[in-house]
Amino acid sequence: MKIYGLIGYPLTHSFSKNYFNEKFEKDGLIQCKYENFPLKSVDELPGLIHNNKEICGLNVTIPYKEKVIPFLDFLDDNAKNIGAVNTIKIKRNKQKPVLTGFNTDAYGFQESLKPLLNRNINNALILGTGGASKAVAYILGKLNIRYFFVTRNPRSNNHIAYGDLNCKIINDFKLIINTSPVGMFPDSGNFPDIPYDCISEKHILFDLIYNPPETVFLKKGKEKGAKTINGLPMLHLQAEKAWEIWNL
Repeated sequence: MKIYGLIGYPLTHSFSKNYFNEKFEKDGLIQCKYENFPLKSVDELPGLIHNNKEICGLNVTIPYKEKVIPFLDFLDDNAKNIGAVNTIKIKRNKQKPVLTGFNTDAYGFQESLKPLLNRNINNALILGTGGASKAVAYILGKLNIRYFFVTRNPRSNNHIAYGDLNCKIINDFKLIINTSPVGMFPDSGNFPDIPYDCISEKHILFDLIYNPPETVFLKKGKEKGAKTINGLPMLHLQAEKAWEIWNL
């Protein structure tokens, strides 16, 4: 049996287990199984791998995309440049398992964003500063889209406080991406604190959350005529890229 899985905490929001197990069943991969591994601390990772010798690969979600890096033996170039990992490939030899970190979030985000872009999208606001935000920033940089992080506690020149957002800023930044967990199940009634009255039909609102399918963030944007997209296409794309990496 080959076991793949997801680490993070909590994992009540995740669709990955169903996605991969349905894929395995559809493709006749009866020797493969996908499990959720809710780790209360990332320090539990070595024990998880030691005690489950059939684990061949892992996905990584909140809050461990950055914290997992010290536990890895190698990083691919993208993961190294981004500074966050959401996919781990595990090779086992007689001495110890060898863990290599990858970032497939970047690929998933880029491919799901591309169809929405137009020549007016030159600036972006990234809501949140966690591991997922780093993959988003990496791709925006590749696409020559200027970006600022929006956070409660600005710590650098490319950070903006939520309280400093106004209509002028919102009008200048036509792409707004929520990379934070605000609005994710089970706290589906929450939403990022931005001036939604300033949103127009020229805006694109991208929420990396996919559960619920339409967050309050997206609903408020849609009410103002903005194009909206949730994180489900990104999830599918990054999952297929992870599967490709595990089978290299």
